[in-house]
Amino acid sequence: MPRRSSDLQRSVQYLKGVGPRRAEKLARLGVRTALDLLLHVPHRYEDATTVARIATLRPGDDATIIGRVVSKGVIPTRKRLRIFHAVLQDDSGLIECAWHGQPWLDNSIRKGDLILAAGTVGFYHGRQMRPREHTLLASAGDDDGGSGRVFPVYRATEGLSHRQIRAIVEANLDGLLDEVAEAEIFGRDWLRGLGLMRLPEALEKLHRPESLSQIAPATRRLAYEEIFFLQLLHARARYQYRSREAGQALDAHPELTLQMIDSLPYELTGAQKRVWAEIRADLEKPARMYRLLQGDVGCGKTVVAAAAMVRAVDCGRQAVLMAPTELLAEQHLRTLTGLLAPTDLEPALLTGSVTGARRAEVLEGARSGTAPIIVGTHALIQEGVTFENPGLVVIDEQHRFGVEQRRALRDAGGTADTLVMSATPIPRSLALAVYGDLDLSVIDEMPPGRRPVITGVRGPGDRPAAFDFLRAQLGAGRQAYVVYPLIDESDSVEAAAATRAIEDLSALFPEYQLDLLHGRMGTADKDSVMRRFLAGETQVLVATTVIEVGIDVPNATVMLIEHAERFGLAQLHQLRGRVGRGAEQSYCVAFYSGEGPPERLRSFAATTDGFEIAREDLRLRGQGNLFGAEQHGLPELRFADLERDSELLEHARDRARRMVEADPELRSPENRVFARVLQERYADHAALYAVG
Repeated sequence: MPRRSSDLQRSVQYLKGVGPRRAEKLARLGVRTALDLLLHVPHRYEDATTVARIATLRPGDDATIIGRVVSKGVIPTRKRLRIFHAVLQDDSGLIECAWHGQPWLDNSIRKGDLILAAGTVGFYHGRQMRPREHTLLASAGDDDGGSGRVFPVYRATEGLSHRQIRAIVEANLDGLLDEVAEAEIFGRDWLRGLGLMRLPEALEKLHRPESLSQIAPATRRLAYEEIFFLQLLHARARYQYRSREAGQALDAHPELTLQMIDSLPYELTGAQKRVWAEIRADLEKPARMYRLLQGDVGCGKTVVAAAAMVRAVDCGRQAVLMAPTELLAEQHLRTLTGLLAPTDLEPALLTGSVTGARRAEVLEGARSGTAPIIVGTHALIQEGVTFENPGLVVIDEQHRFGVEQRRALRDAGGTADTLVMSATPIPRSLALAVYGDLDLSVIDEMPPGRRPVITGVRGPGDRPAAFDFLRAQLGAGRQAYVVYPLIDESDSVEAAAATRAIEDLSALFPEYQLDLLHGRMGTADKDSVMRRFLAGETQVLVATTVIEVGIDVPNATVMLIEHAERFGLAQLHQLRGRVGRGAEQSYCVAFYSGEGPPERLRSFAATTDGFEIAREDLRLRGQGNLFGAEQHGLPELRFADLERDSELLEHARDRARRMVEADPELRSPENRVFARVLQERYADHAALYAVG
């Protein structure tokens, strides 16, 4: 182990220029230790390596300059617009800068300050720049500037400016880099094979770059480190799950399984066959399976899961499927009943609504093994529910269960294999980051002949025509969803409210039955509304995104989304997936509120491929919004970009898995450093993974 690695964990309070008061302010930025300060890298840079000399500027130029403030003041205008003026000087000349409508700058910019300013040069009684951005590089009297440098700008907090943070970093950087050199955790050959620099070099280039081109490769080194430890957490969780109890090979003759697959009225797609082969191979191994099956809405995941469940029954074991709501559980029951009819297997249902003699019968069937396939909700993991000999546990829409619920069902399954299903397509890179402890199977092909939902993006003036189209669909006996981003009206958000909208729509469509569904309603009320819609008693369902993941209503052919610019791309795609579940052509209309559609709405209309949508959503919104950290217990990725660093992610997963398989407790001399870093930096996450 490195001799002085623990020094990096000392309080930032004891570093040069900090002290107790500044330490409290740094803590607001997440900077509590010496290592935290090193990792508090600049969030942007001001490039002064190509600054223009003031004397060379001409009207029309767009330029960046650095100069000292030689005079300043606020000038009022006839239109009561107050303009802050400052004259900047470098060694070649002077130029006036004007900040219209920003008189408060007179309080923060002083004579003698060194300013970097970027903007367009105009002519108003002489040359004048209107800076679109500026940065205070040094106060009056400080010698901290000049051309030929890249200035780091740090995320700051009240009472601690980015310049003060830069001064603290600069005062401590050399000494901390010496400590980091001794605390490097990856060997030279390891890093060289990936084309990565060592950590001290990367941190120095991030805090003291000589050019902007040095920042990306330095960031890549830090990205790999956090990706690797994320994958190490995943690998240990995977090992703990698989080693907790030995699994059983489900390798008996697949009589019922073949009977079910051969009786299907269609042939499985190539993607379904590939994924089924992956799952079947896992089932037949003595090691416990823990696999994620993901695919777009309508790709045929349930058929593959059904084959896996029947495979367990073929081997004399039970299969259990848990869904997040009673309606989804009932939908699965109907689907499985149809799929399994040729095998004479009858799935049983266990939800909170199953009571009395029927509940007692299902519980006895689960306990004795006479019920080979059980479908249910979280009622499956309540006290008093036991299984005789489960071979497979299937968890549907697993992101809607907490880690404790998922763990409880896994534990109730004993030595059973686990198959997790998700209908929310996510890019492979994000799947490896979020679900790295699972093996991944993806159905990326839709069944032939399936009609894509016709999607349109419309502005405010197109609403009457859209409502005429909706009336025609309702007149043909179809049903529709109208989705709003809010439940009640809000002064701060200019979006229509579902509660007000149902009144307006009821007046517009008096001959049809409308119903309201939103997240504040109780479970029983939600179920009642959805049952009426499923039964066709309600023609239009006015809802919030509570229907984003919901049951299939084959007769629903229209999805209208109001204020669509307020939804994420993946969310819009999930809403669109609520229609197109039957034989009739379906339609989705996304209304935007502004003058033109934003980029993500154009992307939404351009493709119905859920994985392409997910990749674009990741690009537009950033991975931080997509993680669902509370559900997964994931550490934040500050440096990694999952799409950009997908190659590093694959390498980190394979290396971490090999390391844990060879040394599960990380006790070997070469692995102790990784165990220490997990304990120092990721103890809370490791604890979550241990139970999750």
